[in-house]
Amino acid sequence: MGSEKGKATTSGSAVSEKVRTRLEELDDLEEGSQKELLNLTQQDYMNRIEELNQSLKDAWSSDQKVKALKIVIQVSKLVYERILSMCMDNRVSLSDNFSPETVNDTAKETCLNWFFKIASIRELIPRFYVEAAILKCNKFLSKTGISECLPRLTSVIRGIGDPLVAVYARAYLCRVGMEVAPQLKESLNKNFFDFLLTFKQIHGDTVQNQLVVQCVEIPLYLTLYSPAIDWILQCIAYHAPEILLTETMERCKKLGNNALLLNSIMSAFRAEFIAARSMDFIGMIKECDESGFPKHLLFRSLGLNLALADPPENDHLQILNEAWKVITKLKNPQDYINCAEVWVEYTCRHFTKREVNTVLADVIKHMTPDRAFEDAYPQLQSIIQKVITYISDFSLLFSVEKFLPFLDMFQKESVRVEVCKCIMESFIKHQQESTKDPVILNALLHICKTMHDSVNALTLEDEKRLLAALINGFIKMVSFGRDFEQQLSFYVEARSMFCNLEPVLVQLIHSVNQLAMETRKVMRGNHSRKTAAFVRACVAFCFITIPSLSSIFTRLNLYLHSGQVALANQCLSQADAFFKAAVSLVPEVPKMISVDGKMRPSDAFLLEFLCNFFSTLLVVPDHPEQGVLFLVRGLLNVIQDYTWEDNSDDKIRIYTNVLHLLSAMTQETYIYHVDKVDSNDTLYGGDSKFLAEISKLCETVIAQILDHLKTLGKEETLKRQSQLALYFFNTILAHGDLRNNKLNQLSVNLWNLAQKHGFADTKTMVKTLEYIKRRSKQPDMSHFTDLALRLPLQSRT
Repeated sequence: MGSEKGKATTSGSAVSEKVRTRLEELDDLEEGSQKELLNLTQQDYMNRIEELNQSLKDAWSSDQKVKALKIVIQVSKLVYERILSMCMDNRVSLSDNFSPETVNDTAKETCLNWFFKIASIRELIPRFYVEAAILKCNKFLSKTGISECLPRLTSVIRGIGDPLVAVYARAYLCRVGMEVAPQLKESLNKNFFDFLLTFKQIHGDTVQNQLVVQCVEIPLYLTLYSPAIDWILQCIAYHAPEILLTETMERCKKLGNNALLLNSIMSAFRAEFIAARSMDFIGMIKECDESGFPKHLLFRSLGLNLALADPPENDHLQILNEAWKVITKLKNPQDYINCAEVWVEYTCRHFTKREVNTVLADVIKHMTPDRAFEDAYPQLQSIIQKVITYISDFSLLFSVEKFLPFLDMFQKESVRVEVCKCIMESFIKHQQESTKDPVILNALLHICKTMHDSVNALTLEDEKRLLAALINGFIKMVSFGRDFEQQLSFYVEARSMFCNLEPVLVQLIHSVNQLAMETRKVMRGNHSRKTAAFVRACVAFCFITIPSLSSIFTRLNLYLHSGQVALANQCLSQADAFFKAAVSLVPEVPKMISVDGKMRPSDAFLLEFLCNFFSTLLVVPDHPEQGVLFLVRGLLNVIQDYTWEDNSDDKIRIYTNVLHLLSAMTQETYIYHVDKVDSNDTLYGGDSKFLAEISKLCETVIAQILDHLKTLGKEETLKRQSQLALYFFNTILAHGDLRNNKLNQLSVNLWNLAQKHGFADTKTMVKTLEYIKRRSKQPDMSHFTDLALRLPLQSRT
């Protein structure tokens, strides 16, 4: 063992091709494939161990420490798996909780052989580590094997003279013990208490002389102990009773309250235990020698515990005073901010805005000189996050005098924007009621302006959407109650501040339209001179803002929506202006538009918009100076001139919807109205000239539809022709007067055209005919009986 006689072996030496293939499975040191060893001969197994031995040396000499550690772990697992493989009976392995009685003699003999060989290693440290590495193998020999070995190995470590080497040996033993026998806590405690007894060695001549030779300062040297001590204490503290902390603290006091140990104790034990003894720990911290381990780090560790658990209420103020007395005296800005960041949370949890303000003022005082804040943005961000977490009432937050000056320390734009986003997210999350508090409004306008002004040509769309959503969340929470003029002034100011974020402008337009409708609701539709002027101002705001938007369908829909609001508030000329603007915008609709980052045809969106537009135009009265159905004619002209896709029937579907509108306009009383607005049914009162104009328009539209149906007579478009013919037939059925002979005959022709080439859906045709027959049984519907007789159902055969 440990000899140098086995040098690096070549990949093919003394190993058959078959075995080498199996051994390649073992090369993954992360996963391990120990079960492959089951098929290896003893010589193959020895060759593999030697390969790993050489790999370990190579890894260590090339400074690949992690790889070396993995190899060690792998080798120790190989031993256990090898012995376990010998216990297999009829190729069935033992269960995980096997007893030594079930292990055969061959496996036991091999296991004993391993331990005898290990016992023959002369050097203490290699002998200790190798035995600790295969400690689990004691399960093959006896039930008490591990429980007997752990105390013995703990005592063996006493023979290691270097305290730093010894503490890592103890850490390793604790790690192995927790893995193979976590219930054996006494060994863990013994390891730690043995370490405490030998801790004074650090200050002995041997160690001190060695540090002088290696030019290592004591503070740096002490930090080397921390990982090992922390690990040992974490093992001890896991599910440990509170009394163990008391005992550990007492032993620590006997050592003169060593700062390194004290820090590890506070890191390892449960926060509730530490918090309950806060004043005891503060007393111990005060008595610590600061030369090796600074006290401010101890206060930081204590503060981390107090962020998780509360100390006794009577001690709250004294704890803060004692901690802050130390923290505020720190000269190094980085040391200071690392501690202050932790204790801000304690202050916010247990005290009022006055104490929080004092702490923020102290941070500003320490971090402003020489622009020290530039190196502490993460900690400063953390402080802001903690403050807004515990002070969710924003009127209280912004009354903290030093809060906004604290924000001024975030000079780097990217960091400042992140902080602003954090504040706005908190506001939107916690603000339950709308607000008009001038302190909140001014502060949040400033914060939103900071976010808005960060947008440039390189800003990602996702980031723009996020910023706009936060600003919109703020806008929706602002309410001046019945002071509508002040509300409008706020929206005007917001428009000037956030003009580069389109979703914010859209929200402002919706908010102003809502304001106009609230005014109407308050006045119950009867506007006074003052409120009439106010709603016109709202309408003007929208009319001015909409053209600045880039999305054409956003503009179209807002023109329509704002026109409806204007109409509802009896602003007829303004409503006309919105509708004319929408009509004039339709020709600019591109063939393809971006939807969620993908280019899509715009036809379906245009069809949806125009259908909504037609529904509104029914109640829009004609302008006295523009002629009959001025808006409808204008829209029809635009639709006629629009360049539609060759394979699209949307134009005809739109024309069919126009027929729905024109049919509704011939009724003596329209099916819906806008309150206090006289629609054309009232203006014209069923005048024959008006009806004649509608009739002419209908004839023109029908001619356009029929011309299009003729163009679909080619073989490749016959299915589209059938679908459109039935769609047009249903329109006539629902909206036309079938007592008119021409219309009646047209419907029969459309029915036949739909079936002519066998593309009509038979179920649909049958259901449609059944509907007509049901209608014929209603009073004054005898003409449907004649129609049903003229509509044959063609067989598919």
